[in-house]
Amino acid sequence: MAIEWICSLPGELHLEHLYEVLRLRSEVFVVEQQCVYQDVDGQDLHGETRHLMAWDDGRLVAYLRLLDPATQNGDVVIGRVVIAPAARGTGLGHELMAQALEHCARHWPDTPIYLSAQAHLQGYYGRSGFVAQGEEYLEDGIPHIGMRRA
Repeated sequence: MAIEWICSLPGELHLEHLYEVLRLRSEVFVVEQQCVYQDVDGQDLHGETRHLMAWDDGRLVAYLRLLDPATQNGDVVIGRVVIAPAARGTGLGHELMAQALEHCARHWPDTPIYLSAQAHLQGYYGRSGFVAQGEEYLEDGIPHIGMRRA
């Protein structure tokens, strides 16, 4: 895989890229995980939200968004973390998190980072320095837990 990494602000996001982001998120979160929820939540085009995308030969293979701490009570919030089914098991998820942490450090240095993890992925996020906070809770029928990286 020859991955091209792109991190875009809302005003820089190409229409074709946005379409592929929404398609991948729907494919995995709505269809594969069978969660009926409002994915388009008004935050994709808000403020300094950043869209981190991994492209392989013109296909979106990984994505996450970074929500601006000014809109998230002082934390950078990582969300909508997704790896395309065909790209799983390649280590791309760990590279995605490394890229995300690099962008957080560049754009919001010394700012705590929060994410809402599916509970079974605590070890995955733990490898990137995230620590569970609080109790597990159900979100769209899937156990989740808050995790923070200081």
